[in-house]
Amino acid sequence: MTILELIPAKLAGLRILLVEDEPMIAMLLEKTLQRLGITVLGPVGSLSKAVDMARSLEFDGAILDVTIRGGNVFPVAELLIARGIPFVLATGYQVEHLPANLRGQRLLRKPYSTDDLTAALQYVAETTLNRGD
Repeated sequence: MTILELIPAKLAGLRILLVEDEPMIAMLLEKTLQRLGITVLGPVGSLSKAVDMARSLEFDGAILDVTIRGGNVFPVAELLIARGIPFVLATGYQVEHLPANLRGQRLLRKPYSTDDLTAALQYVAETTLNRGD
């Protein structure tokens, strides 16, 4: 049995915005999420497109790479906070390098494992359920 077969069923059906500008990482993440039954919006590699999608689309949560083409993903994070959409910040930076208002957000520390990714997705799923969506 693989780790993906042990993932809780509550992840299936989630709609996740994936903001990642490294093509190989984005492709691997997208495929992993799809194998879990998650609908992937993206992957998105530019800040302007990520902001547009965060404003206009309906989704359950997001995985945001902190540094993408066009700058840091902080404006996207701000939009998601305002909309009440849970997200995780994927970063290799220490928390001190984040803006003060984002330091309490869930982090997915690079390099991360499948277990780390699963825990982050479970956080998104549980937060989504608690929102009543």
